[in-house]
Amino acid sequence: MLTIPTADGVAEAIVATPPSGHGPGVLFFMDAFGLRPRIAEMAAEIASWGYVVLAPNVFYRDGSVADVAPRGDLSTPEGREAFWQVAGPRIGHLNADLAVADNATYLETLRELPEVTPGPVGVVGFCMGARLAVRAAGRDPDVAACAGFHAGGLVTEAQDSPHRELATARAEFLFGHADNDGSMTPENAKALGEALDAAGLAATNEIYEGAPHGYTMSDTAAWNEAAFLRAFANLKDLLARTLH
Repeated sequence: MLTIPTADGVAEAIVATPPSGHGPGVLFFMDAFGLRPRIAEMAAEIASWGYVVLAPNVFYRDGSVADVAPRGDLSTPEGREAFWQVAGPRIGHLNADLAVADNATYLETLRELPEVTPGPVGVVGFCMGARLAVRAAGRDPDVAACAGFHAGGLVTEAQDSPHRELATARAEFLFGHADNDGSMTPENAKALGEALDAAGLAATNEIYEGAPHGYTMSDTAAWNEAAFLRAFANLKDLLARTLH
């Protein structure tokens, strides 16, 4: 764990390094349930492929990692929903302007880590973290890979909708949407695909049939192993294509 000074405070962050001790950088945006052992496990797996992974507490304005950590048993639908009532409002606190400023700081910190080799970097996000990943890729031309899994709210009518950031992106994109997800409907996925096409971006934009929102998180009731394995196999291929 390291600390990242920002204009509004200090964000703690997990750092995972590959067996070689160095490699291209990957910025990991957590889901709404915060930095916790599951996020560390996922970051470590990505690092094992040869990358240096930085996963910041994007809710640092609401408290430290310990302050925003899950309470109760997320592995039951009732426990997951109960904590969502606590975690959900934090998403609203992190508006687009704050996210853009934070992303620039996180990317600068990632690139300055001594273990990170010079060159393009990747970003990956889960749940609301996918929105942050898309914003990061849209604002930084040296982000070469962007992945988002079980994202919500990527396409809205708002002027600052995350999908509008695609027009200025240069990355290759990978999306694995949850099935039957009210926060990312088939119509939303179609609109996202149209925005990717309009920007001339290489992209994979799929709905994972039978996979619920949150399917990568093995510590919650949404866990779906088959969808997680599919997502991470696709992510591994994306990073191998773009960061080496």
